[in-house]
Amino acid sequence: PSNVVELEDGERPRSKEARYRMLERLADHDDSLLEQLLEEIEPPRDRVFDDLARELRAGQVVPVLLGSALHGNGVLRLLKALRHEAPGVTATAARHGIEPTGDPLAFVMKSMHTPHGGKLSVVRMLRGTIADGATVTGSGGQSARIAAMQRLTGAAAVKVAEAGPGETMALAKLDPVATGELVSTGKLPAGVALSGSPTPAPVLAVAVTPTERKDEVKVSAAVAKLLDEDPSYRFAHDEEASEMRLEGQGEMHLRVAIERLSGRFGVDVTSRPPSIGYRETIRKAATVRGRHKKQTGGHGQFGDVVLEIAPLARGEGFRFAEKVTGGVVPRQFFPSVEKGVRDFLKAGPLGFPMVDFAVTLVDGSYHAVDSSDAAFQAAARIGMSEGVPQCQPVLLEPVLHVEITVPSEATAKINAIVSARRGQILGFDARPDWPGWDVVVALIPEADMGDLIVELRSASAGTGSFVARFDHLAELSGRLADQVVASRQAAA
Repeated sequence: PSNVVELEDGERPRSKEARYRMLERLADHDDSLLEQLLEEIEPPRDRVFDDLARELRAGQVVPVLLGSALHGNGVLRLLKALRHEAPGVTATAARHGIEPTGDPLAFVMKSMHTPHGGKLSVVRMLRGTIADGATVTGSGGQSARIAAMQRLTGAAAVKVAEAGPGETMALAKLDPVATGELVSTGKLPAGVALSGSPTPAPVLAVAVTPTERKDEVKVSAAVAKLLDEDPSYRFAHDEEASEMRLEGQGEMHLRVAIERLSGRFGVDVTSRPPSIGYRETIRKAATVRGRHKKQTGGHGQFGDVVLEIAPLARGEGFRFAEKVTGGVVPRQFFPSVEKGVRDFLKAGPLGFPMVDFAVTLVDGSYHAVDSSDAAFQAAARIGMSEGVPQCQPVLLEPVLHVEITVPSEATAKINAIVSARRGQILGFDARPDWPGWDVVVALIPEADMGDLIVELRSASAGTGSFVARFDHLAELSGRLADQVVASRQAAA
């Protein structure tokens, strides 16, 4: 229940001005309303509501409805707007190029996985009638039979026999059909594709580990259901770090995901910050001999190589070459030497994968009987383990290119946040077509990204966002590098 109250005297001029601005906007699309305004004729109240509804349906104006879910304020008004003022299903279908006649058609708005009922595909009927038990085909070409048709009201579900245009229903067991697809009992319309809001890029990640090792396979299956329900999550398996990484839209978004994995899918996981992709390289060159000799009861093992190790420019990766003369190392063992070198690259003296240097095989020796692929691989690893520490190994950390979007009044705070995270401001500019907003471009080490989104939203009243991508590797030295290396050695 609500009461109509009189405005305070000081608010009346503001109210009158705001109403006139609204009528001016409506008059942009209604000539007769414009004439009334020019003649200072107050338009009838019903006429204004009709104009608002008509122009809303035409996409010419966008209403802003105020309310509070906590106290229930404005919720009924929102529902009335959706029922009486928003475009009907016929107009919606026409806007997407769907003919009014043809085989029954529905749009999958959302997918849900229930503990006992399996997958529910929530659809809106756009055309025709679909009955319970019918077989439907999705946009991906997959067909499935509707196991049950339900009308959802909160957590309550009521079975129904059929659904017609404009109705929203939950269809059970359409496992092959994904959110965003069209489904039909007949032929799908050609060239028609509906989609929801674009999926934003993730801004926060956690590494997840099952509480029980035996649940590792169950984690992947449960996360697949989670992604089906909410495509804004992303999941990846980092083989190098041997960790599963879940990415989302913020701290609360990820917390909800972990609670769902446990409460709805029966998989308990622990979370922690993800590993940082540190690398190491060298600063100077060295020449080293690697010799592997072992005598056993039968054939022995013998491999002998001389390797030149030299740094490369940042970003050039790894190169292997050979400059052997006189056949001191037979050609068939060159791949074995390279394999031994590459095996060493997986973890250098500091404990991280190595990049940006070259190794050249320049000399060596072999034994006609005892030399083998395994012996030359071992010789190469010995040479690398003895030679690389002589080349001044140094730690590299990944640096990200970050574009932060915030209201202009928060830009100064963002500059301070970036600086506190060892970031470098590259510049900022006004956001195109967004008056009062700025885009701040910066380089920030990945190790300091962490909870950036939390601090960013705190500084911008929850409106700030960012997108990030890998930019380059930069040398890390001093106390921070020592801490990273010590942490790696302790983990090992």
